[in-house]
Amino acid sequence: MNVPDAVHPLPVELDTDGGTRRFWPCAVETDRGLVLVDAGFAHTTDQLEAGLAEAGFDLSDVRLVFLTHQDGDHVGGLARVVSETDAVVVASEHAARVVDGSEPPRGSDPDDDRYEPVAVDVALAGEATLDTRAGPARVVPTPGHTPGHVSLYFPEESFLLAGDAVTAADGELNGPDPTFTEEMDEALASVRTLSQLDISRTLCYHGGFAAAAGSDRMAAIAVDADGGR
Repeated sequence: MNVPDAVHPLPVELDTDGGTRRFWPCAVETDRGLVLVDAGFAHTTDQLEAGLAEAGFDLSDVRLVFLTHQDGDHVGGLARVVSETDAVVVASEHAARVVDGSEPPRGSDPDDDRYEPVAVDVALAGEATLDTRAGPARVVPTPGHTPGHVSLYFPEESFLLAGDAVTAADGELNGPDPTFTEEMDEALASVRTLSQLDISRTLCYHGGFAAAAGSDRMAAIAVDADGGR
């Protein structure tokens, strides 16, 4: 998988009635430890730890957890990670209100079971930059899948950690999943925003790595989706 040397995909798997599904959190090296990008489910944290060990790290090396958004497949494992690491948690302002329990997850009843709330240490109002060993990582607002969705862009590596802003299948980059996207028009506008960046490869939370993921492909996704609406 052609990702930057300082980026370590940590795939976790979930068995469902429809078969095994794979999700793609990852860790990014910094001079102060690891940034964990999304935390998976509560019951996949052991897989996360195993992936870290395979990459030569321990869960205790995680210093910061960066959340692309607030859905349970990205945040369910956060409470355990934070309890074992005291990592700083970073999310968008919108996501933070769900992660910390101030608001319920989308589509749920406030009385329903949900993942354990966790305090967000840094709630982002817009763009920001993280210093990493893969170069500066720019936080790019990519709303649509959820209102506060964000992605991480590494300009020195022409690399994108997309979260759920786009998806992949068999190595090919695809658009946002309409089944789980709250505002498709906004999601496609976010894809057009990404198409203006110098991106040549992308890691999607759903679908994994896509090598053919350049600006032209991003623009084509938005055009094709607009044409079919």
